[in-house]
Amino acid sequence: MSQKPLNVGLVGGGKGAFIVQPHQKAIHSDGTRRVTAAALFPDPKVALEEAANWPYPIKGYGSYDEMIAANAKLPADEKLDYILIVTPNFVHYDPAMKAMKAGIAVFCEKPLCMNLQEAEDLVKTSRQLNVPFCVAHTYLGHWTSRLSRYIVRSGLLGEVRWVDSYYLQGWLATRLEATGQMQAAWRTNPKLAGGSGCGGDIGTHALMQLRYVTGLNVTDVAAHLEMLVEGRPIDDHFTIYCKLSNGGKALVRASQICIGQKNNLGVLVAGTKGTLQWRQENPESLTISLPNQPDRVYSRGAVTPGDGFLPKDVPADLMAEPTIPAGHPEGFHDAFARLHRCFEADVRAWKAGKPFKCDGAKYANVEDGWMGLAFIETCIKSSAAQGAWTPMPKCV
Repeated sequence: MSQKPLNVGLVGGGKGAFIVQPHQKAIHSDGTRRVTAAALFPDPKVALEEAANWPYPIKGYGSYDEMIAANAKLPADEKLDYILIVTPNFVHYDPAMKAMKAGIAVFCEKPLCMNLQEAEDLVKTSRQLNVPFCVAHTYLGHWTSRLSRYIVRSGLLGEVRWVDSYYLQGWLATRLEATGQMQAAWRTNPKLAGGSGCGGDIGTHALMQLRYVTGLNVTDVAAHLEMLVEGRPIDDHFTIYCKLSNGGKALVRASQICIGQKNNLGVLVAGTKGTLQWRQENPESLTISLPNQPDRVYSRGAVTPGDGFLPKDVPADLMAEPTIPAGHPEGFHDAFARLHRCFEADVRAWKAGKPFKCDGAKYANVEDGWMGLAFIETCIKSSAAQGAWTPMPKCV
């Protein structure tokens, strides 16, 4: 007998918001999850209108408070299994906290919240209540990110000496926010985005890719947050030199003023035995460079264990995980779907009273979200001190 699809409630996503679209497609991709309810906009009247005009039938609410309160009175098969928060950064903390306290799992867009104190509160509550919590670092969902993680963490490249993790865009090369463009307006407003614009928006993706692939943490930063577009009150260019927990070094860099760059996220990991390179804009493959050998290009769906570099015992679950045959490219939507698919497994285990591993191996968890806020706040301190080396705080 097939399982009942999980019920998902949206917080935010109305009025043409971009990020809700790949999420809701991912939620429906396997037939085992479905969006059933939503509080789509801060204005209750608009929220209900947006829900009434949604492409498929959902229950609309005037606010997320109303949606969470109503959930307690619903029959068991209509209750929400998790909420998806796709609001601007300043509306992450409150619905996440209220959902957890109401017994609803949380899938939240990044960054986790506005500041480190809020992040600490969310970590502590998630642990106390043992609630599954995912932070939507999309690019961990690419299968090649997971193969990269396996290669580096298995020691196949030796000890990590250097990492260059970056995310380059060009869409804010002019004062787009002055035109009233919604996505630009809130991302360049410190009251809505937090202490860092470019760093919080895409620098945290570069940090997460570094940490996910290597298993290393940043211990100290020497940071430069810059506003290269005149009149902008928050950084649009983010350059951070880092010390790593194994003694290696890294550069975490992000920019939104590089004309011609679209979503150029990538990571280069240089080890004592070889180097790995991966780029989000070409996510079907990764490249391994070894001394005095031609480069090895590994493509999703065409990986052979025991080939002279990869061992014969590559984990079976990793090899079995691709969802479509090689040559039919996975992409952005598939990465979202993989995150929701993995989160679903933990939510189902949690609701059944079984153990679950919300450990960061399949998706970023609430502690990873805390690390992103700790990184941003430490970078702000370092930049204010003209790039002085500044230690990262210890995780709560």
